[in-house]
Amino acid sequence: MTLPKLHVAVLMGGWSSERPVSLMSGNGVADALEAKGHRVTRIDMGRDVAIKLAEAAPDVVFNALHGTPGEDGTVQGMMDLMGLTYTHSGLATSVIAIDKELTKQALVPHGIPMPGGRIVASEELFRRDPLPRPYVLKPVNEGSSVGVAIVTADGNYGDPISPDAKGPWQEFDALLAEPFIRGKELTTAVLGDRALMVTELKPKSGFYDFDAKYTDGMTDHICPAEIPDEIAEACKEIALSAHKLLGCKGTSRSDFRWDDERGVEGLFLLEVNTQPGMTPLSLVPEQARHLGMEYGDLVEAIISDALRERADALRERTGAD
Repeated sequence: MTLPKLHVAVLMGGWSSERPVSLMSGNGVADALEAKGHRVTRIDMGRDVAIKLAEAAPDVVFNALHGTPGEDGTVQGMMDLMGLTYTHSGLATSVIAIDKELTKQALVPHGIPMPGGRIVASEELFRRDPLPRPYVLKPVNEGSSVGVAIVTADGNYGDPISPDAKGPWQEFDALLAEPFIRGKELTTAVLGDRALMVTELKPKSGFYDFDAKYTDGMTDHICPAEIPDEIAEACKEIALSAHKLLGCKGTSRSDFRWDDERGVEGLFLLEVNTQPGMTPLSLVPEQARHLGMEYGDLVEAIISDALRERADALRERTGAD
């Protein structure tokens, strides 16, 4: 689709723990659109977001929000009610994909390999381990590795975990406990109906947490990942399948752990991000760039997908050819 000059509202910021990343993403998108000749209205989401969107009356909204309520279906439902065209996934997909347990329920029956585990009340952790160590604890509906803890036999959280130890159990009433998978951190972006590449992420210390993701110099990106072709193809196949099964739109990013001692049997999908970052350090723009697509072209491609989806939906409702 050739993109005409548009009025685009870029929705960013908000009040989730990922606000700083969203502001970086949103301003990057807005700058790129302006450089392409589009008219841009930047909206830092507050409680009056519906009023601001109504006043702007854009042709399309670029949703650059991360976390709740911009990525969990809340904002999507509001924009649906307002009749707005917006980028990325819709209400139902967003509700499922933000919730790691719901994502498993949607994908595992279709053969998508994901770690086992269970949701555990945080207070239970202070009495006993929910899984054999090492295991991972993470919030059920946060992104960007916010609130992730790896509990090991020789760690400093205590045995059992101490209520006074700094960790996600102090912030969340319930957490998802999963077995820790040794090996490599891999990620694959999907754009439209195409899986792009596989990147290996090598944090210089610790694991790939929020700081490692968004602090320059803390993580090496190996793109394309130096892994066997069989594993690269499996990552792309799983990422594209998950994107389609969940009903993702525009772009998504699937994160994996791969136990390289187990071959393809050691590859596990951890989560699907329906609104991946668009910052200078973000992985979707990096993979697109390696395939010859500049940042501004990527932004326009995501918008084109949203406009195409809207046109298809209108044709279905009106019965037009």
